[in-house]
Amino acid sequence: MKIPSFPKFAAAFVIALTLLSTLAFAQLQIGSSNTAFADPTVPHPNTTPCKVVLFKGFKFDNFTPQNFPYTPPAGCAAPWAKVILEADFSITKGIQYDRTANIWIGPTNIYFGTTSEPDPSNGRHWHVERDLTDYSSIFTVPQEGTVDLFNIYNKQYNGLLHGNATLYFYPLPPNQAAPRTADQVIGFSGGSTGGTVALGTPATLLEQTLTLPTNIESIFFDVFAQGQSTDEFWYSCVPNDIAGELEDCGSTAFRESEITIDGTPAGVAPVYPWIFTGGIDPYLWIPIPGVQTLNFKPYQVNLTPFAAMLNDGNPHTIALSVFNADNYFSATAALRLYLDADSTQVTGGVTTNTLTVPNPAIVENLKTTKSGNLVGTVSTKSAHNFEISGYANTSHGLVTTTVKQDVDFSNLQYFKATNTQFEQNINQGTTIHSVVTVQNPTGHLETTVNHDWPLVLDINYVVAPDGSATETTTSNQFFEADEAARHNGIATTSSEARNRVITTDTLNFDSSGNFTGNSGMSSSQDYFGSDSTGYCYSRSITAASNVLTSVTDGVGCSGTK
Repeated sequence: MKIPSFPKFAAAFVIALTLLSTLAFAQLQIGSSNTAFADPTVPHPNTTPCKVVLFKGFKFDNFTPQNFPYTPPAGCAAPWAKVILEADFSITKGIQYDRTANIWIGPTNIYFGTTSEPDPSNGRHWHVERDLTDYSSIFTVPQEGTVDLFNIYNKQYNGLLHGNATLYFYPLPPNQAAPRTADQVIGFSGGSTGGTVALGTPATLLEQTLTLPTNIESIFFDVFAQGQSTDEFWYSCVPNDIAGELEDCGSTAFRESEITIDGTPAGVAPVYPWIFTGGIDPYLWIPIPGVQTLNFKPYQVNLTPFAAMLNDGNPHTIALSVFNADNYFSATAALRLYLDADSTQVTGGVTTNTLTVPNPAIVENLKTTKSGNLVGTVSTKSAHNFEISGYANTSHGLVTTTVKQDVDFSNLQYFKATNTQFEQNINQGTTIHSVVTVQNPTGHLETTVNHDWPLVLDINYVVAPDGSATETTTSNQFFEADEAARHNGIATTSSEARNRVITTDTLNFDSSGNFTGNSGMSSSQDYFGSDSTGYCYSRSITAASNVLTSVTDGVGCSGTK
């Protein structure tokens, strides 16, 4: 059957133009509708930082990248204890959509996120930070910087975005050793001044052919892949054979970033289901945005087993693609190289690689009832269980690195479509279990990393007998990660992070289909992070009727009830 044409996800774009005001413009102020989130800032060292202003007072009112000169901090040479980006963005009251924002130093991305939407009576402002210490090498030479924040600005779309960004360089405290940072960082982007690359199909690649140094000891690939256009709601998509009937996007609900070296599978980067502040129902995200919405975290792929192979002095092609991309994913990445300073040639090779391309399993269980209603489920599952191992003959002896990963993805969607109702419930999970072992002359180092990314999304559109309608959405989204390292069986370091956003809202429409307001909105965010250095951070915030209602700090940290 052909289901009735309900607003569903398209409703977000209509409502974004008619948002109503609530209360005053302020950050983390009870009773305010300004953007508020529980995420921590980056821990700052106690030394006095040198600072470099990247840009200040930039206006974003067109689709032209804006450039700025970058010069290393005077009298503040590397190595640094930490390098931190701080950026502040704001948008004036008015009508505007959510936008994607990027900051680049040369070809390397140093910030990737999206913006808050305004409403006719309230602007918004927010602050983000990113730890860039691993990228220290790109900050030692002058380069051109670029900020991409493309925005339509005219009489109709009159919310104007502004931004400032500064880098803070923290000198080493007395007697503190410098952190181990990448000797080289190679940006994968649209060109010498950055820019994301649109991966519109599985065959579209973000790639570079490189002749790398011959003394690489370890190598990592930091990946961003953000769904745009048809792929913005990729987690709600279905197989192509039923996409038309359900008026939904196709190519199934499975997406995954694939990394290859010379065409051979070398790693995977699962895609996190970031949700824009205009996504599904904009009221869901006022004042608390979704997990990482304003400040994405890159996914780190360990390519160290391939290091010695890449040291042979020949060109090699490293490429990123998105499995099942359906127009499109906005992608960028950075290759971090760690070199053996006491060797000019590190030899070795890859001994094991069992990684293969994904083969998702799809089960459709939809049926049309005697009354003509469409009811049922669509299940999508994918699993990787692979091992990649390689060895390197370094100046300090033989080093063998083995990466073992279990990556499990599942997406179960329930549909109910009648003449007066459309219901779509999504229960998605991504779990990643990684064990990296390094055998070297000092012994056995084992690092275990676990990720858990559940997303539960329920959408229910109901038409009343008088022709009026409601669309109720509930979202429950997590980002959980923990890491632990052991050397010769003795625990050395550990860390954990828990980020959860729960939100619900109902959109109301009159019998003519006009949006009349929202009701029943409530949301919360809980963030907890700690590590073996003694760091502990905890914040919980709640909102109702689109204003902040509470802020609670410290729960779960030592000395706090």
